[in-house]
Amino acid sequence: MGDHEVQQKPEKEPLLSYSKNHTSNPNKKMNDLQRRRRPPHGDVSSENGINKEEENLIQQTLQLSNLDSEFKSKKLVLLLILTAYLGLGTLSFFLIRNQIMGIQTNGFLDALYFCVVTMTTVGYGDLVPNSKLAKLLASVYVFTGMALVGMIMSKAADYFLEKQEILLVRAIHMGEKVSPSELLEEVEAQKVKYKFLITLAVLLVLMMVGTVFLHLVENLELLDAFYCVCSTVTTLGYGDKSFSTSTGRGFAVFWILSSTICLAQFFYYLAELYTEGRQKSLVRTVLSRKLLRSDLEAADLDHDNVVSAAEFIVYKLKEMGRISQQDISIVMDAFRKLDYDKSGTLTEADLGYSGSS
Repeated sequence: MGDHEVQQKPEKEPLLSYSKNHTSNPNKKMNDLQRRRRPPHGDVSSENGINKEEENLIQQTLQLSNLDSEFKSKKLVLLLILTAYLGLGTLSFFLIRNQIMGIQTNGFLDALYFCVVTMTTVGYGDLVPNSKLAKLLASVYVFTGMALVGMIMSKAADYFLEKQEILLVRAIHMGEKVSPSELLEEVEAQKVKYKFLITLAVLLVLMMVGTVFLHLVENLELLDAFYCVCSTVTTLGYGDKSFSTSTGRGFAVFWILSSTICLAQFFYYLAELYTEGRQKSLVRTVLSRKLLRSDLEAADLDHDNVVSAAEFIVYKLKEMGRISQQDISIVMDAFRKLDYDKSGTLTEADLGYSGSS
């Protein structure tokens, strides 16, 4: 047959099967794919003579750079959204400032402070709406503010934490020769753990800064200052202690936003860390337990009395809770629709028929 080897395809193969002869007699398509992937000269992977290790290093470095640029672009968009939202709210409440009663300092600053206290649901009560229009406007603003904090600002915090993860891992391995690929692998493997630790550290710093500021600027006792910080970050906002000076309210605009979001992220990652721990424990249990005859019967999806590698993987993933029987059924239905010749495999002919139809 010339230079090309021709193999006959079996009439039918079991669904989700793993070919027993894949090592001793690989098919032609796989050989062609391997030849296309094989570097032309030794371990060189490109015409410029860059070996695989160097190429991986370049790719991982580019990933770090892309993460940084993505973070900056997302940060700009989120900053513009937040600025527009606060600007519109501040202007609205400034125009009706006479319909808001409470401790007044500066008209514009009070309006901005009222916006932040409202959108974060802190609600000290030192400034309250005192007319139908002001109450209606505050009601609308608090709902949109909760959505903004919950969806957009939390996303911004997430991007910030992803950026800090790499810096944290670099700090841990300071003085060691660690490649960008190894950094990314460790970050990916311990993603939730590092986010939790970073959030905890930032939260503690914010609480200390808030306590010191309230003690020095608002002249609160140290215990009262800490009490005010706790009631603020948890959005309790009792109102007996709050920011009552113009300097304090200027600081509160930024501090309340960052601290309340940070606490929400902290509890989110704490729950995620706990869930991840339980999931890892389940995986270890599933993989270490003894396989029974009933397991083989349940894993044999095509009922040919043989459990292939693919069937075993699907069964174990199902047992781990990663996929459900419904997920498997949906995917299998999609497979059967694509398998036009009912051979139990997908070929270019099947895809061509699907495309033409």
